[in-house]
Amino acid sequence: MSTIEKALQKQREKNQQGSADQAQTETAADNIPAENTADQVEQAQAASPNGNNKREPITIDQKELKEKGLITDSTERQKIKDEFRYIKRKLLNNAFGSGASSLENGNLVMVSSGKPNEGKTFVSINLALSIALEQDKTVLLIDADVIRPSISTELNISPRKGLVEYLLGEVSNVSEVIYNTSISNLKIIPAGEPHHLTSELLTSDKMRQLTQELANRYGDRMVIFDSPPLIEVNESQVLANLMGQALVVVEESHSKIADIQKAVDSLNEDLAIGFVINKAVQTQKDMYGYYGY
Repeated sequence: MSTIEKALQKQREKNQQGSADQAQTETAADNIPAENTADQVEQAQAASPNGNNKREPITIDQKELKEKGLITDSTERQKIKDEFRYIKRKLLNNAFGSGASSLENGNLVMVSSGKPNEGKTFVSINLALSIALEQDKTVLLIDADVIRPSISTELNISPRKGLVEYLLGEVSNVSEVIYNTSISNLKIIPAGEPHHLTSELLTSDKMRQLTQELANRYGDRMVIFDSPPLIEVNESQVLANLMGQALVVVEESHSKIADIQKAVDSLNEDLAIGFVINKAVQTQKDMYGYYGY
């Protein structure tokens, strides 16, 4: 056999091996029974050569959480834990309990506010941390405020691909931007890198498809969207139409009644809507002095 023939033979063998590897990847990541849970889906995808097992989980420092007034997984009694237990029970009931039959996409929860700086990211993170303490529930926290993302900063997460890259088609599967964390029941999709089309991405067909996938294929978990403010941000109103529930964060002594009404009027009337009163003055009589639903 000549040198050229040997080289051609070697290239053919290499191509055949590549095809076999690709087939193995598709078997592991794509041919997954629809009835499997979200965790089983992600574990199967992680078994592929390009899966999640190539990435380290995001480490969330419990000490930093406590310093920022966020919920920790310690056994220490925290007032904020009690407050968010009260909030999450209503959301979980609407998603999986008696209220589920009257809601579409009840496991998708949008957290927003009328205007910026009213505390919606703080509430989003604490709500996700509280749900992660449940023994039989997982929670996916998504930074959907791609114009002014805050979750990665608050949780000290290093820059990485996220929602923007998925919506742009730079990653083929949403599992590639779903990151495990050091908190076992908590997963995160960061916002990703800034892009000049971020506003258009939130209203894209691919965003609609993503929410449907999260509601159906990942229907066994709660999905929390930290969303842009509702007033003067049309993308939030479009996003709200894809949700089953919404929490509107209201800053006490700051938010105007007219702004709150305007924010609520922009929401889909089929949504289950709750309010969280943020930065309220605590009193000894108020069990839920800092947050109310």
